[in-house]
Amino acid sequence: MTAARSLLLSVGLLCVVGAVSGADWPQLLGPNRDGVSTETGLLQTWPKEGPKVIWQKDIGEGFAGPVIVGDRLILFHRVGDNMVVACLDPASGKERWKFPYQTSYQDDFGKGNGPRATPTVAGDHVYTLGPAGHLHCLDLASGKKLWERDLVKEYQVPASYFGVGTSPLVEGDLVLVNVGGKKAGIVAFHKETGKEAWRATQDGASYSSPVAATIHGVRQGIFFTRQGVVLLDPRTGNVRYQKRWRARYDASVNAATPLVAGDLVFFSTCYETGALLLKVGKDKVEEVWSGDEEMSNHYNTCVQHDGFLYGFHGRQEQGPALRCVELKTGKVRWSRERYGCGSMVLADGNAIILTERGDLVLAEATPQAYREKARAHVFDAPPCRAQIALANGRLYARDGAKLVCWDLKK
Repeated sequence: MTAARSLLLSVGLLCVVGAVSGADWPQLLGPNRDGVSTETGLLQTWPKEGPKVIWQKDIGEGFAGPVIVGDRLILFHRVGDNMVVACLDPASGKERWKFPYQTSYQDDFGKGNGPRATPTVAGDHVYTLGPAGHLHCLDLASGKKLWERDLVKEYQVPASYFGVGTSPLVEGDLVLVNVGGKKAGIVAFHKETGKEAWRATQDGASYSSPVAATIHGVRQGIFFTRQGVVLLDPRTGNVRYQKRWRARYDASVNAATPLVAGDLVFFSTCYETGALLLKVGKDKVEEVWSGDEEMSNHYNTCVQHDGFLYGFHGRQEQGPALRCVELKTGKVRWSRERYGCGSMVLADGNAIILTERGDLVLAEATPQAYREKARAHVFDAPPCRAQIALANGRLYARDGAKLVCWDLKK
């Protein structure tokens, strides 16, 4: 092989489908699962009708957010009696491929029959977890099914309130899932084959999604299960730390994803339980503070900026407050009462919020006061519960009937 040919091949490999750039949004809450984008040069306000719409598309039901890698956008939704994984062009919304599979899932509480878990893209694979517990691995370029596991059936998972709603985490060569089966609370699967690698705990499944982080040189898999906090070695499943953190009564859920800031890990739930901040050392874990009066997240995960949390405090059905809380102390810096729930990302010094009622809001991320910079009503089929995504200057969000792409570049 000539040197020129070798160079061309190397460049080509860097451009293959599945290569993740800094502006991609490949999983729930973005590249680091913390809701933070590193993009700059974004709009600092917008007109009353909202930012410029690049495209919009009618879609099926569900609460799974879109994810974007390169020139692929993955949408997971329900159309009729099928769960559908669709690949779209993120610049135009044009469909590239779709993978449907039949479903008979019905939510016992009438809270929607579509998927809850946001897809995960890693390398050239797409991983989705449906509300009935079907874990799929698809080829990102073509949509071809590579493997499938029926987690609820295989691990005899007891019925939950709203189906399966935890997003898979790809860590190294493994896919980690809070399955919630007997003696199989957390299970790791080989990402190429779907074969089980290890299982750990007997914890039930929550609606929170796991994260992974290196803290003081130690790689940690961090879960907020139905029972509470689990820290483990993501390579082996060896449990390093557990702490019960859940409501005293059964009719409750843990749903917000753990948030890592340096060696601090934040967990939060509602139901008279509240928040818990842990300091994770190399060999020990210490509780920094806890309480139900500071930042009790029902469904939505906080974002962190310059040592302050921004998030929704209180039960969804009671109209939560939007708050800013000092991470290390739990001190409430400001609170905007009766704000309602919403999904949020942090970018270019601002919080971008989509409220459950369908308002798109831009607010300055500052502990001084709530400073709203723009607001527009953009959706008419609430509740808007899918996590929003920001990639390459474009914002993507959905309600129960359509997916919209806005231009946020100045």
